[in-house]
Amino acid sequence: MALAREWDSLVERVRGHGFEDFLRPPRLDALISGVRQGPVVVVNVSTLRCDALIVGPEGVRPVELPLTADEVMRRTVAYLNALRGDGQVAGLSFVEELEAEAEARKQRETVLRETVEWLWDAVAEPVFAELGITESSAEPERRLWWCPTGLLTLLPLHGAGYHFDGSRRTVIDRVIPSYTPTVRALGLSRPSRDERGVTSPLLFVGAPDHQDQVALREEVTRERDFLRRCYPGGVTLREGTDATVGAVQQDIVGHRRVHLSCHGRQDVNDPSRAGFMLSDGLLTIVRLAESRFEGDFAFLSACRTATGGLHLPDEVITLAAAMNYGGFRNVVATAWSIDSTVAAEVTKAFYLRSIVGGVFFPERSAQMLHAVVRDMRDGGRPLEVWLPFTHTGS
Repeated sequence: MALAREWDSLVERVRGHGFEDFLRPPRLDALISGVRQGPVVVVNVSTLRCDALIVGPEGVRPVELPLTADEVMRRTVAYLNALRGDGQVAGLSFVEELEAEAEARKQRETVLRETVEWLWDAVAEPVFAELGITESSAEPERRLWWCPTGLLTLLPLHGAGYHFDGSRRTVIDRVIPSYTPTVRALGLSRPSRDERGVTSPLLFVGAPDHQDQVALREEVTRERDFLRRCYPGGVTLREGTDATVGAVQQDIVGHRRVHLSCHGRQDVNDPSRAGFMLSDGLLTIVRLAESRFEGDFAFLSACRTATGGLHLPDEVITLAAAMNYGGFRNVVATAWSIDSTVAAEVTKAFYLRSIVGGVFFPERSAQMLHAVVRDMRDGGRPLEVWLPFTHTGS
């Protein structure tokens, strides 16, 4: 009891020195002050009931959702199994391997389609009905941020919808979706007006080769050469054997804008071990958390950089969230393994849209990525090609 009284006394002293909110839950007015461009939808999964909390300048509105924790678990397991891609069988002929791969892709596309359609029925449509967003648009301008919890952090809420029946009952046909790790993080990631349109060099990290991984040399070189030609403000290169963990970590601290083209690793059982595969090891989330960045843009052209974990799903432990928490206001990332040629394709399309009049506008990252993935979807590309790309931040 004496120690408890001493604790209470020390906390009160701290609060008396200008830290009134020390160890208190954040005040609602402080949280919603950063929600100005569009609502944040916090999706809560519980065994009692599931709700979406729509956070806006006017306060918080709850929407009870027609889903259960057990159903979320079943859908997540099916989704993760479909994306594992470990169905190769030894001893197959070349033709048999091609047939097996085609069948695996067909099954994966089926599961992805079932997942995004279920997410629309169970989460997105009730939220949009409450918000009064009932019509699709050829060029959506409204912003909306998803802040999922539980196992929903592993599922593609940004791509929820019926993409194949012509109805355009989809998230991307009604809003420009982004993610935020927390409501507070979104408020902290807002840029000041005098930062917009500022010319700043881009750090390009290229690490195409890594043990036990497919070489990415051609695709990484293509991304590098393209950025050197088109990016205004110059490109700082950190490549090959020079792309060490220590050097890249130091370089990231010194740049407002970064583009990492390398392998990414995620461990769903221990997401803090996720990282970027560099020439001498792994630049992990833990290492990234040691630094504070003053950045406005990061493009993570690597696999599974927006994937969290199974055992601590409410802790948003992803590479994208780590970069956003650390100070990068806009982060483009991927939710699962992607083909390196697709990564290079999206990189080119994204930057061509984001550079206007010789100026790169990072604050338009969400809009530009949204336009790129919609073009790919409308061009008939399968879900597994465009669905993994996500935007986190302001």
